[in-house]
Amino acid sequence: MGPSSSSSASPVSVVRPDVDRALAAFGARNRERLLQIGGELSPAVDALESMLSGGKRLRPTFAYWGWRGAGGDAGDERIVQAAASLEYLQACALVHDDVIDNSDTRRGLPATHKRMAKLHADHGWNGDSEGFGRGAAILIGDLCLVWSDEMYQSSGFSPETLLAGRVPFDAMRTEVMAGQYLDTLEQVRGTSTREAALRVMHYKAAKYTVERPLHLGAALAGRLEELGPVYTDYGVTLGIAFQLRDDVLGVFGDPSTTGKPAGDDLREGKRTLVVAETLERAASTEADRFRSLLGAPDLTAESVEWMCGLIEECGALAACEEIVSEYADRAVTALEHLSLIHI
Repeated sequence: MGPSSSSSASPVSVVRPDVDRALAAFGARNRERLLQIGGELSPAVDALESMLSGGKRLRPTFAYWGWRGAGGDAGDERIVQAAASLEYLQACALVHDDVIDNSDTRRGLPATHKRMAKLHADHGWNGDSEGFGRGAAILIGDLCLVWSDEMYQSSGFSPETLLAGRVPFDAMRTEVMAGQYLDTLEQVRGTSTREAALRVMHYKAAKYTVERPLHLGAALAGRLEELGPVYTDYGVTLGIAFQLRDDVLGVFGDPSTTGKPAGDDLREGKRTLVVAETLERAASTEADRFRSLLGAPDLTAESVEWMCGLIEECGALAACEEIVSEYADRAVTALEHLSLIHI
């Protein structure tokens, strides 16, 4: 039974139940394979499944609607399997991202490397618990990457169709790794320009979250060449708006909603557009203080509060909100062009 087409349901809620079901079935088979290798792998699989159990399923959703927009059948189980494989890629990216940023939490739960470090400490094993946690998390992330490929290849499409889909599928994987590297590089270089922040968002978020999944759906339906440009115009602009909104939430979001401590992006020193706009607009003395606090490991709640106040007072928050609206409007305009293409 494929995703329903109920007009009262949101695009995500239409797709998510079937994606969750596909992930559960694929995960159960692979858990059995791993436990046959050794029962000691059970905590690692538990950590992987915990990471996979949350999330918005955005990438599978865009892949599915990219397929439907290209005339694909709503009841085709193959697109559900192929789209669901993107969740393993996302899990890989998140597990590794948390190691890189040394994040304590993800979606309100301990990050994978922290969870595995606790396993080490609880058992009193030899060596450094934190080191074990990081190493185990890297391997778990690698396993997610392997399973993403395996789930895609076993989705049931013909070899020719799978090969056509590999173009956006492989581009998506390359671009997100490149975007992650650029993000890491900008933090250590201390780059805080609008151009640098937008470039990271373009590759780490916009193309990865929206454009390439849409392209994947179109490719599997055999219409990438025709629909790719329209999907790009829509996907990149919407993806930047989405990521900028996420960056704002990384500073001002409610921890009970975001699953991250308030001001977490400021503690991690992320060179987001919010930061770039603040440093551009604030007075030099305040900008210097903001820059010195950004990424400080011992950043206090009082300092976070001051930084948030400066972001608002200098007009950076309002500027980012305006950019979100501008890009969202451009995405809607691009999507309207799709109606001019015969489905």
